[in-house]
Amino acid sequence: MKDILLSIIIPTYNRPQLLLRAVNSALAQTIEDFEVIVVDDCSKEPVDLPEHPRLRIIRLSKNQGGSAARNIGIREAKGKLVTFLDDDDELVPDMAERSVKALKTSALPQPVGVISAIEVVGGDGNKIYTRIPPTLPRGSYYGLEDIDSSQSYLCKQTLVVEKEVLLLIGGFDESLPSRIHTDLFLRLNLVCSILGIPQIGYRLHKHNEFQISSDPNRRQVGFNMLVAKHQTAFSTHPKMFADLIYNQAITSYKMQQFEAALKNLNWAMKVSFRHASGRIFYTLLNLIKDNPI
Repeated sequence: MKDILLSIIIPTYNRPQLLLRAVNSALAQTIEDFEVIVVDDCSKEPVDLPEHPRLRIIRLSKNQGGSAARNIGIREAKGKLVTFLDDDDELVPDMAERSVKALKTSALPQPVGVISAIEVVGGDGNKIYTRIPPTLPRGSYYGLEDIDSSQSYLCKQTLVVEKEVLLLIGGFDESLPSRIHTDLFLRLNLVCSILGIPQIGYRLHKHNEFQISSDPNRRQVGFNMLVAKHQTAFSTHPKMFADLIYNQAITSYKMQQFEAALKNLNWAMKVSFRHASGRIFYTLLNLIKDNPI
């Protein structure tokens, strides 16, 4: 294998039935100079995959969590660029090719990281919806700046960026139980431009197996820690801060954490009464439309 341009890092834990699809989609990339690193976070049964010249498996001796597994993958990567793939998702075959081309032609302030559109897929394999990422220059706060209503900040899984840039900012925060991508991008965008491309590069699969994002307690604790860590950034962006809190309230409600939902809703109103009130109005309006009297 010649010099490696891109390392695709796949952290995994106890998902052998899903992992193979993710690995196969990574190995199917249309560029030549890449590797795939599977970081087995001490699964009950060691990862067992067919041998492939581009594939490396790193098994950890004890479970350390998704952030640590990703950071180990970053340090072990031989590529100049790195990207990540969750073990229950998959990459579109030309994701790497499109991303590398976009990086080479970008006129944004260097360094630059690229993110692609995400296709969210249901359990039946059919597309539910698509998320189109924004573009933000270096020095911005990813997740807090105003963006077009047709765009979504929820495309962070698709990041392709220089390994050294991630090492410079310390990689993923291993102390956070959740919200690790939100935290990473808040730190990353301050030193790195984020280029969003509208082409789909990543398929995110919805399923019934355990996901950190579906654990209500970890989500709330992680959210509180995130706010404490980035309180200066949040305080200077009250509208988007209120929006994040409101979304947390909705998630808490859907997970039947009614007390947490009420607290978050009250919190959002205190941060930006006007914006939170508008979100409540449109939420109620959509409920009436979907459930006419």
